[in-house]
Amino acid sequence: MQPFSGRAAVAGIGMTALTRSSGRTERALAAEACALACRDAGIEPADVDCLLSYHLGDSAPVVQVARELGLDRLGWHNDIYGGGTQAASILGDAAMLIHAGMAKNILIYRALNGRSGRRLNVTPTGPLEELTRKHGVAGPIPLFALAATRYLHDTGLTERHLHAVVAQSRQNAGANPGALRREPLSYDDYLAKPYVCTPLRTADCCQETDGAAALVVSAVLPGPRIHTVVRGGGPGCSSMDTAPDVSAIFSAHVAPMLWDASGMRPSDVDAALLYDAYSWLVPRQLHDFGLATDLGPYLLDRRHAWVNPHGGLLSEGYVHGLNNVVQAVRELRSGREVALVTGFGGSYGSAALLTA
Repeated sequence: MQPFSGRAAVAGIGMTALTRSSGRTERALAAEACALACRDAGIEPADVDCLLSYHLGDSAPVVQVARELGLDRLGWHNDIYGGGTQAASILGDAAMLIHAGMAKNILIYRALNGRSGRRLNVTPTGPLEELTRKHGVAGPIPLFALAATRYLHDTGLTERHLHAVVAQSRQNAGANPGALRREPLSYDDYLAKPYVCTPLRTADCCQETDGAAALVVSAVLPGPRIHTVVRGGGPGCSSMDTAPDVSAIFSAHVAPMLWDASGMRPSDVDAALLYDAYSWLVPRQLHDFGLATDLGPYLLDRRHAWVNPHGGLLSEGYVHGLNNVVQAVRELRSGREVALVTGFGGSYGSAALLTA
């Protein structure tokens, strides 16, 4: 096991309403979610001695949120640059700080106006983008649509299987009053959705959301324990120019690391909160983490109904994956024993196991 295993607990969770137009600043959203998480943990914001967040220049810095919360003193604090890859691994940052004796109560938040403010599907800059932009691949959706095309070809999965993922997500979200998309989605309705970039229709892509989520990770308070956290990656759909397999997302690389570090097996997991920014990522992760085999019948028979019971990023909303961690805590509080949460960033990412 990892040295910090079991030493930190997720003692509090908080989320704002998820909307398409919050009419509020990211700072105000973050402060609300943080205050709710503190209240849920039974502490005051003044009891917090560490503040962590991750973002892509689209959120309020931690020092601003500390001021909004009325914190006069603040110990270790950090704004971590990154998106979905951080959704699980930021739990590891918190657990390591607690293990090192650097903090007792840590607030983690992610806040964004992802619909009314800065939207996600913008063109990043870097060596790969300089190459792909010449061929019309601008922004994350075309990039991951290209990877999805290869994945479907190699596995024999079809649009019927993608529909099964999205339709089940909608069905799960139907029981979640806070979800943005709760309506059933028939196969015909799915086919009628316009393509963003083939093979991905609008329904295959996560929601664009305004909102915030927050966690209190504590060395002294009770709650689900942070058991194992891994982070890593390799060549794949974030580095297509050098990739032997453009469909190899982060889970192909970190899943073996997770099982080796945890001493657990896939059969131990009874709550799966998978980063579902795009529908095809669900079967890919189910396979990579060893949670399912024979994916075609598994999806069509809806045996994946236990995945993302709140609707996930496809249907509940998109708080860059931290809302999935919030749901993992809810699942463990309600009787589940082991929750897997994942963080996707193409062929790089993270995964964590939480225990009741």
